[in-house]
Amino acid sequence: MFFLDPELRTSIKLSGLQGSARVKEKREKERNELRDLVGKNLHILSQIEGVDLEMYRDTVLPRILEQVVNSKDELAQHYLMDCIIQVFPDEYHLQTLDVLLAACPQLQPTVDIKTVLSQLMERLSNYAASSIEVLPDFLQVEAFAKLNNAIGKIIEAQIDMPIVGAITLYTSLLMFTLRVHPDRLDYVDLVLGACVRKLSGKPKLEDSRATKQIIALLSAPLDKYNDAVTALTLSNYPRIMDYLDNDTNKIMAMVIIQNILKNYTCISTADQVEALFELIKGLIKDTDGISVDELDEEDFSEEQNSVARLIHMLYNDDPDEMLKIICTVQRHIMTGGQRRLPFTVSPLVFSALKLVRRLQGQDGEADGEEAPVSPKKIFRLMNQTIEALSSVPSPDLALRLYLQCAEAASDCDLEPIAYEFFTQAFILYEEDIADSKAQFTAIHLIIGTLQRMNVFGVENRDTLTHKATGYSAKLLKKADQCRAVYACSHLFWADDQDGIKDGERVLLCLKRSLRIANAAQQMANVTRGSSGPVTLFVEILNKYLYFFEKGNPKVTSSAIQGLVELIRTEMQSDTSTPDIAATAFFNSTLRYIQFQKQKGGVMGEKYDPVKL
Repeated sequence: MFFLDPELRTSIKLSGLQGSARVKEKREKERNELRDLVGKNLHILSQIEGVDLEMYRDTVLPRILEQVVNSKDELAQHYLMDCIIQVFPDEYHLQTLDVLLAACPQLQPTVDIKTVLSQLMERLSNYAASSIEVLPDFLQVEAFAKLNNAIGKIIEAQIDMPIVGAITLYTSLLMFTLRVHPDRLDYVDLVLGACVRKLSGKPKLEDSRATKQIIALLSAPLDKYNDAVTALTLSNYPRIMDYLDNDTNKIMAMVIIQNILKNYTCISTADQVEALFELIKGLIKDTDGISVDELDEEDFSEEQNSVARLIHMLYNDDPDEMLKIICTVQRHIMTGGQRRLPFTVSPLVFSALKLVRRLQGQDGEADGEEAPVSPKKIFRLMNQTIEALSSVPSPDLALRLYLQCAEAASDCDLEPIAYEFFTQAFILYEEDIADSKAQFTAIHLIIGTLQRMNVFGVENRDTLTHKATGYSAKLLKKADQCRAVYACSHLFWADDQDGIKDGERVLLCLKRSLRIANAAQQMANVTRGSSGPVTLFVEILNKYLYFFEKGNPKVTSSAIQGLVELIRTEMQSDTSTPDIAATAFFNSTLRYIQFQKQKGGVMGEKYDPVKL
C-alpha cells in the first residue's frame, strides 16, 4: 500500500472511513429500532391486566433486571433502566425500591447512573407530593435510608465518577428529602455531610457544572423553607460553601441575602448573625488575596448595597440581645476595608440609633453603675465605628453620621456626648473637607442640626454657634458665605426652644450677610462692568420678613423698606441682561407682603410695602 500513488492511497483511506461511518450509522439505527421495540413491549407489559404489585415484585422486575445486568451494553442498560422507571407505577417503585437500587451497582461503570437515579427520585418525590396519604408508605419502606445507602455504594463503586456526577446525585437526594421529609432537618444535614465527605481532600471546585450543582444543592433548603434561619441550623451548610471558589461563594452569598430580603426574614440572635456573616464572608471582606480594586464597580456596589439592606433585617426586641447583634455586625464589617465601609457603616449606625430611641428616657444606670445596655454604651461604640469611617477616607458621610448621633444624644438629654459628636464633626470639617461645594453642604448640615437641638447649656451652645458662624464667613465663594451666614441667624431665634430668642445677634447675622452680598455685587461690577444678579439681596429680604413676622423687635419695617429700595435700585441700574429669575423672585416677595398686609396681623399693622 505504501507504494501506491498518494492520491489513490488517500482515496482508499477515505473509502474505509466512509465504510466505518456507514456501519456505525447502521448499528445506531438498528439499536434505536430495538430500543423502541423493547420500550413499547415494556409499556404494554405494564398495561396488562393482572400484572399487579405482587407479580411485578416477584416475577416481572427480577426478570427484567436480570436481562438489564446481563446485556453488558451501557446504552442498553441506561435505556432499559429509564424505561422501567417511566412505564411502571410509582407505587410499584416505592414497594420494590431495594430490588431496583440493588441492580444499580451492577451496571457498567460508564452508565449514566446519576440521570437514572435522579429521574427515579423525582418520580418518587412527585408521588409523595400528590397525596399526603402515601407518606406513611415512604416511612414504612425507609425510602430515604435506602436511597442514601444506594447512592453511597454507587459512588464508592464507580471510583472514576466525575465529581459533578456525585454532587448531582446528592442534589437529587436532597430534593427528594425536602419534598418527602421536610420536617427532618437531620436528613437534610446528613445529605450535606455526605457531600462534604465527597469534596474533602479536593481543591476548590473549578468545574462550572459541579459549581452549578453545588449552588442548586445549597439553594434547595432556602427555596423550600423560605427561611434562611433554618439553613443556619445545618452544621454542614457552611462547610460546603468553603469548597466554592471566591466568585461562586459570592454568588451563593447573594442568593442567601436575596432570600432573606424577599421573605423579610428576621435574624434575631447574635449567634445567628455570627453564622450568617460567616456564610457571606466573601461579600464582607477580601479573601485569598483578591482585592476589591480588581472587582467590577457595578457588581461591587450591588453586593454591598445588598449587605447594607441585610443589616436592617437584624433585629431583636430584647435590648441586650440587640446590642450583641450590633457588636457582632460591627466586628465583621470593620474587616471590610476602605471601599466597603461607606456602604456598611451607615446602616449599622442607624440600626444602633433605633436601639437608642427605644432606650430613650432611661438613665442607663443600675445601682450606681452603668447598665449592660445604655445609650451611653451605644454612643461610644458608634463613635469608634464612625471614626473608622472617617479614616477611609469618607469625611462627608462620617460628618453626617456624627450629626445624626449628636441629635440622638440630644434627645436622650446627654449633653456631653452630643457636644463630643459635634466636636468630631467640626474636626472633620476643618481637616478633611476641602472641596468648596462639600464645605457649603457640610456647614448647612451643621447649622440645621444645631438649630434643632435643645440640650446644650449657654456656654456650649455659644461655643458651637460661634464656630458655625465663623466657618460660614470663611467659605471660599462670597455667595456661599452670604447664604451660610444668614442661615446662622436661625441659631439665635428658635420658637420651640425657651431662651433662644436673641434678636440682636439675629440682626448681626443678617447685616453681615448683607455686607457680604454687597461685596459680591461690587466684585461682579468690577469683573463684568455692570451690576451683578441681586438674588442674594432678595434672599436676605425674605429672612428679614421671616424674623419680622416672628416678632423680632430688632428687625424693623424701616429696615425692610430700605432693603426693598436697595433691590429696586440695583435692578434699575443693571445695564446687562436682566436676571429673570431674580426679578420673578422679588415680585413674588412683594406680592407676599401685599397679601399679608391685606390679611392683617403684624405685617398689616407695621408695614406699608412699596408698590412696583
